[in-house]
Amino acid sequence: MKQYDVLVVEDDLSLCEALCDTLEISGYRVISARNGTEALIKLELGQFKLVVSDVQMPVMDGFQLLKNMQHKYSETPVLLMTAFGTIPKAVEAMQAGASDYLIKPFDAQALVSKVADYVVANSSAANTAVNERVVQDESMKKLYALTAKVAKTDVTVLLQGESGTGKEVIARYIHQNSTYHHGPFIAVNCAAIPENMLEAMLFGYEKGAFTDAKERKIGLFELAGDGTIFLDEIGDISRTTQSKLLKVIEDRTMRRVGGIRDVPVRARIIAATSVDLEAKIKSNEFRKDLYHRLKILPLELPGLAERIEDIPLLVEAFLKAFNQTYNKKIKGITPRAMQILVEHVWEGNVRELKHTIERAVLLEEDEWLTEDDFEFESRRFRQTKKKVIATSPETSSSSFSDTLMLFVPMEQASANEVQRLLTRKVLDHVGGNKLKAAKILKISRPRLDRILRNGKSQNEK
Repeated sequence: MKQYDVLVVEDDLSLCEALCDTLEISGYRVISARNGTEALIKLELGQFKLVVSDVQMPVMDGFQLLKNMQHKYSETPVLLMTAFGTIPKAVEAMQAGASDYLIKPFDAQALVSKVADYVVANSSAANTAVNERVVQDESMKKLYALTAKVAKTDVTVLLQGESGTGKEVIARYIHQNSTYHHGPFIAVNCAAIPENMLEAMLFGYEKGAFTDAKERKIGLFELAGDGTIFLDEIGDISRTTQSKLLKVIEDRTMRRVGGIRDVPVRARIIAATSVDLEAKIKSNEFRKDLYHRLKILPLELPGLAERIEDIPLLVEAFLKAFNQTYNKKIKGITPRAMQILVEHVWEGNVRELKHTIERAVLLEEDEWLTEDDFEFESRRFRQTKKKVIATSPETSSSSFSDTLMLFVPMEQASANEVQRLLTRKVLDHVGGNKLKAAKILKISRPRLDRILRNGKSQNEK
């Protein structure tokens, strides 16, 4: 039986091809189906680590597919793709066994990140960001010990920390180790949803509440049931929504938009922020009473600059995971390359480090990762654990994931073939300028030349 990483189920041919291309360029083994019936046939013929399925499809839709999978493929996670209007149904499907959902439209990075959560993290050393085996830093050890205690309670939790420090990972850990773990885990990025949509999404609405409210819609607080609702970037919500959230926390009830009756809320609430809420209180952008209700059990996640002792262990864990994902056999990383990673200022924290190792593994053809694999545009280095200096302009926002949308469709390929295609496509994109291509890929010029030479020699065989 042939093995794949992802089964993409989507009836829109152009969208299906785009989804498959994006995942294949990222190194995943992908096959597609046009509806639920065809997907069940593909599941019978192959083995998959994840199913990514649209909700609305002819013949057999995503909900029916999920129901049919429960009999024979219940251990295969399902990621649903849904439009805003069908979010309540998607959450109901999560209660029935779906693992997660993406709200359309979404970008390539959102897709790749979600898929990695299940294909990479679940098939490797559990979740490396919440794994005491990859922790040396004393502050992180204390955080894990406190998190384990917090999970056993049912109070509201506030996670604070820079972007990329793993707040959602900690939230999922709390959910999975709590009495709420039998219910769904619903994550909401408050910063990514327009304010006029966020209120309706969280609290639901009654028929006729506004022009397009043709029927009652249940909100995420209700649909979370006895599970957990994770409100990420809570500092970005409006004062109006803040007032409603305060009522939910204090009274454990809420009211749908346009409604006249209070509805009970049973779900546990975990909030997170990467901004200074106390500063927002001073500028009258955030309610002081809500802040104090949220921070009954605050957890502060340190940035990678505060836990540099963990970098070698994280690198090792990510290397092991991506070796498995991309079917590579890289033995390790040279001391000089590790020194570069330890000294580098990781503004994107653990998330940035993870993506850097992923890119290096995908592009590497030798047995060891060397300093040539980590050519950062920014030459900023850490002098001590607590002191950081900048010796060059800000790091470019360009990353491997940002280059995904540059590419045209490709055939199913091995990781080495993906590597060569990636390099050639970037080179074409910059008009043959090898220096620019190397910078976009964040590899050295010699490494780029070597990839191109190896590709040419293989084609000549």
